[in-house]
Amino acid sequence: MILDTLQNAHLYYRLGVRFIKAFEFLAQKDLKTMEKGKYTIDEHIFAMVNEYDTEPADNEQMEAHKKYIDVQYMVSGSELVGHDFLKDQAPSKAYDEQADFQLFAETPMFFSRFEEGMFAIFFPTDLHMPNIMVDKPRPVRKVVIKIAVE
Repeated sequence: MILDTLQNAHLYYRLGVRFIKAFEFLAQKDLKTMEKGKYTIDEHIFAMVNEYDTEPADNEQMEAHKKYIDVQYMVSGSELVGHDFLKDQAPSKAYDEQADFQLFAETPMFFSRFEEGMFAIFFPTDLHMPNIMVDKPRPVRKVVIKIAVE
């Protein structure tokens, strides 16, 4: 997992052309006014513009993906994100191939505060629990870019 600001995105270009395309999408679009929804970047990459209210961690679980790497970018608002490494944990919800996710009930190893202008990269070996309120529920606008692993 990687947590950084969009101004440092160039440091991660060495991850490949798909990451370059993802970061260019984030840098070149007006993400504050873009309609919510799904946007195709190319045949291996798509973006989802989301808005939601953050929630308490009590009822949330960590998730992991197999087919896609997440690049999550905070357009506005802030939230906590729980993290852990996928080791030998047993999923609480079996892998859903269509939705490309599985859930894990374990408590995150640690939390990061995710602020406007920051991005996180979650690989298939990273458990993550986004959408967690900092002090009380607040609105968030976030773009999640899905990059195909293969």
